[in-house]
Amino acid sequence: MEKVILVDKKDKEVGIEEKLKAHKDGKLHRAFSIFVFNAKGELLLQKRAKEKYHSGGLWSNTCCGHPRPKEILENAARRRLREEMGFDCSLNHLKSACFIYKVKINDLFENEYDHIFIGKSNQDPLPNSKEVDEYKWIAMNDLRKDISLHPNKYTYWFKASIENVLKSIK
Repeated sequence: MEKVILVDKKDKEVGIEEKLKAHKDGKLHRAFSIFVFNAKGELLLQKRAKEKYHSGGLWSNTCCGHPRPKEILENAARRRLREEMGFDCSLNHLKSACFIYKVKINDLFENEYDHIFIGKSNQDPLPNSKEVDEYKWIAMNDLRKDISLHPNKYTYWFKASIENVLKSIK
């Protein structure tokens, strides 16, 4: 049974909870989102597997997840990148872009203190089919245009974070 780290609004640990229960109860917990760019400045997106417990079939950032109790955040991000996308690269913790969001998705709540990580890589991923249906590299102008035209194709947290991420890396 996977556990998540419960936090307060300043990201101070306040407890541990089973992952699905934390999402059912809407408890604030620590998470991370990874954005990997290639040398052309394109962002690697993934289309979440339809079978995911929420947001299945939606496009999102390269990878996201939750650190395990007692796991160093940076190690958790790299572990999840390997598990989900089948590759590894160095990641930079973009503390200025971290944010809290809460949204109800079906009968679950995403209530997360989301840490942002940026990576650079030119290798194509070997995604885990249980996690990812498709992937693509996309230019920022094309991404902005598609989000504007088709916002329902993208996950909530991705739409909530992408502009702040792009401002922070300039």
